[in-house]
Amino acid sequence: MSKEQKKYTTQELNSMSNEELARLGTELDEVTVAYRKERFPIANDPAEKRAERAITIWFVLGIVLALAFMAIYLFWPWHYKDLGSEGLWQYTLYTPLLGITMGLSIMSMGVGAVQYVKKFIPEEISVQRRHDGPSEEVDRRTLVALLNDSWETSTLGRRKVLKGAMAGGAVLAGLAVMAPLGGMIKNPWKKGPLGIQGDGTLWTSGWTLSNEGVKLYLGRDTGAIAEEHHGHYSTQGISRLVRMRPEDLSAGSMETVFPLPAEYVNDGESYDPNRDVYEMQMHSVHGPRNPVMLIRLRTEDALKAVQREGQEDFHYGDYYAYSKICTHIGCPTSLYEQQTNRILCPCHQSQFNALHYGKPVFGPAARALPQLPITVDDEGYLVAAGNFVEPVGPAFWERRS
Repeated sequence: MSKEQKKYTTQELNSMSNEELARLGTELDEVTVAYRKERFPIANDPAEKRAERAITIWFVLGIVLALAFMAIYLFWPWHYKDLGSEGLWQYTLYTPLLGITMGLSIMSMGVGAVQYVKKFIPEEISVQRRHDGPSEEVDRRTLVALLNDSWETSTLGRRKVLKGAMAGGAVLAGLAVMAPLGGMIKNPWKKGPLGIQGDGTLWTSGWTLSNEGVKLYLGRDTGAIAEEHHGHYSTQGISRLVRMRPEDLSAGSMETVFPLPAEYVNDGESYDPNRDVYEMQMHSVHGPRNPVMLIRLRTEDALKAVQREGQEDFHYGDYYAYSKICTHIGCPTSLYEQQTNRILCPCHQSQFNALHYGKPVFGPAARALPQLPITVDDEGYLVAAGNFVEPVGPAFWERRS
C-alpha cells in the first residue's frame, strides 16, 4: 500500500517528529518540491548577520517614524492660524508632517518585510495537485506540521532583535493608522459652553443662542479673506458675514445665511475699520448645523404656501428660512429650483417642497426641513425670531420629531 493510500493512526502520528510529519504532509498533498535552497546554509555566515542588521534598521526606522507621527499628532500646534498670525508656518506644516511620517513609517516596514522574505525565507519551487473533499485527520495534523516547519525554516524564531523590531513596528504602525480616528469619536450627549456652534450636543446650533436672548442677524457669507497691509496679511476691518435686508434678495432666489450675533456685526453704519471680528464669524460659517436657506418666494407662489401647524408665523412675508442640513444623513440641501419651488439635496436626490413647510416629496429623506422663525428688526435687517423648535439634521436616538 502506498503512502497516499495508507491510513495513519493517532499513535503513529504522535510518534513522528515535526520534520517527518512535514515530509509526510508534502507527500499526502501530492506536492512535488522541484527546487529548494537555503539562503544561508553555512552557520554564522557574516552575510547573514549583515542582512539581519539591515532589515532590523528598516523596522527600527518604521518605529521611529511611527513615534514621530504620534508626537506630531498629539503635541504639534494644530489650531487654525490665518495669514499674518504668529505660528502660521507651524500650523501649515501639521498636516504634511502627519502624512510624511505615517507614509514613511508604513513604507519602511514594508521594505523590511520584503527584504526579510528575500534574504531569509528559503527559495523553493513546489507543484501541487488539487483535490476535492474534506480533510482527514492525517491531513490536519500534517498541515500543522508544515506550518511549524515554515516557521522554523524562516529562522525568525531565533532572531529576537529582528522579531522585536517587527512586532514593535507593526503595533506602532497600527496605532499611527488608528490614532486619527480617535479625533472622530465624540460623546454626543456631553454639553459644553453654549457658543456660536452650539454646546456640542446634536440638538443645538448657533441659532440656539437666541434662547439666551442673543440677537441673531441672518448673516450672508461674503467670501472675504485676509488682505495685505504694510507687507503682512490681516483680517482687521474685514467682515466675512454681513447683515441682510429683505430687498437684498430678489423674488425666486435663495441665499445661504449663518447666525450673526449682534456683538460681532461690523458692517453698514456699525462698520469700524479697526475691529477684527473675522475669526468669530468664521466659527459661525463652520458650525455644522448653522447653515440656513433663506428663500424669497415669488408673490404668486407665496399665496399658495401651506404652513406647518404651530409654525404659521415663522415666515416673514414671502421669506422662508429652512435648515440647509438634509434630514436624511446631513448633506447640504444646496439647490433650489424656483420653477417648482423644490429644495434638492445632491447627495441622494431627496427633494423638499418649499411651499409645503419643507416637506419631503422625493428620495430617502423622511422628515421636513426644520424651519427657522424670522422677522425684521427696527433697522430693517432680517433677524431670527427664535430658535428651531426641533433638532436640525438626520435622526438620532433621542429625537422625537
